[in-house]
Amino acid sequence: MKKIEKFTLGMGDRFAHEGKAQLQSVVTARSEGLDVIPVWNKSNREHNIVGSEPDTVLAEAEEAVKGLAWDGGFHVDADHINLGTVDRFLSASDFYTIDVADYVGKAVDPATLEAFLKEHQKFVGELLVPGLACPLIITEAHLKGAAEKFLGAMQEAGRIYRHIRDRKGEDSFITEVSVDETDVPQSPLDLLLILSMLSREGVPVQTIAPKFTGRFNKGVDYVGDLTRFEKEFDEDLCVLAYAVREFGLPETLKLSVHSGSDKFSLYPIINRLIKAHQVGLHVKTAGTTWLEEVIGLAESGGAGLEIAKEVYAGAYNRFDELTGPYATVIDIQMDRLPDLKTVQEWSSEQYVNALRHVQTHPDYNRDFRQLIHVGFKVAAEMGSRYTDALKANREIIARNVTGNLLYRHINPIFA
Repeated sequence: MKKIEKFTLGMGDRFAHEGKAQLQSVVTARSEGLDVIPVWNKSNREHNIVGSEPDTVLAEAEEAVKGLAWDGGFHVDADHINLGTVDRFLSASDFYTIDVADYVGKAVDPATLEAFLKEHQKFVGELLVPGLACPLIITEAHLKGAAEKFLGAMQEAGRIYRHIRDRKGEDSFITEVSVDETDVPQSPLDLLLILSMLSREGVPVQTIAPKFTGRFNKGVDYVGDLTRFEKEFDEDLCVLAYAVREFGLPETLKLSVHSGSDKFSLYPIINRLIKAHQVGLHVKTAGTTWLEEVIGLAESGGAGLEIAKEVYAGAYNRFDELTGPYATVIDIQMDRLPDLKTVQEWSSEQYVNALRHVQTHPDYNRDFRQLIHVGFKVAAEMGSRYTDALKANREIIARNVTGNLLYRHINPIFA
């Protein structure tokens, strides 16, 4: 098993032009005494939209590492893969985010279900988990309900893990399991049983991405009860420590926060709790770099600003098409979006102020920001016109990308 480092940051780069700027944030953090390992991630869906291949992510990472003489570790994440898409990533990736959300609630063989319930009878009743204020109460009904909901999904995770292992070797990759893209959050008790199921499948999971309470919308701050999130996150960390001891899972097991970029109200809570528990953390910040690209183009004025305006117009006119795949992780109110004529007349400053994630600025528009977040397909269809603009405005874009990751993400989360 390839071991994951304590603090890791997932960094997406839709168009593979910001690798050095992203890595610079990590380099600077290290110079200030903070060791965070970069994980470049890109999903199959994003590759299909942009027209790229997983090998390009590895090439970008290696170029950035060489260019900045980075001697720390780095990883390339096959993000949200399943059995039908994983083979595409085998040559390039050493980190696999196994997504089994589509299998949650799928029926399992009755004999398998019965065997699981029998094996876990010892947990029925009050379960004392060190660190929790109260014991977990596990009833027969809850045990069976959790098994019926999650056991099939974790069996699928096992199949995918073994598929990768048999082709790459078990010591060559890191395994993450994602259950965040489901309708209902998992309780700490659900998480405990999920981890037991993964252990039963022989999956050496090192990061687990549950669905937390509240909304983790793309590119904007958390929406939900902060007190409730803090309690849940704290309890999840206790459950992970218990699962490592009880189920023989890797000691490097840690929580993963998906759609983790720009959740500014959560960062002080997460920072405090990982320090209190002395544990690691993985955070995915996939789309925030794309937004900083658009900000940099708008800030540059001229042709760059025109491209930024075209991205918005295209996304606005194709709203249903572009927002549909992200319906569970965006919350855009059409009546709060500026009309196309207004945006067309905006200056660079007006566009940047609407898009940049400074919530105290009177011109900031979270609906505008979310629509741009899902509008990268419009830029992809521009082809070389878009990527040439990235090259022409490299310096200003890089400054935005690096500063955003370092000052708005790495430092508040990990420092």
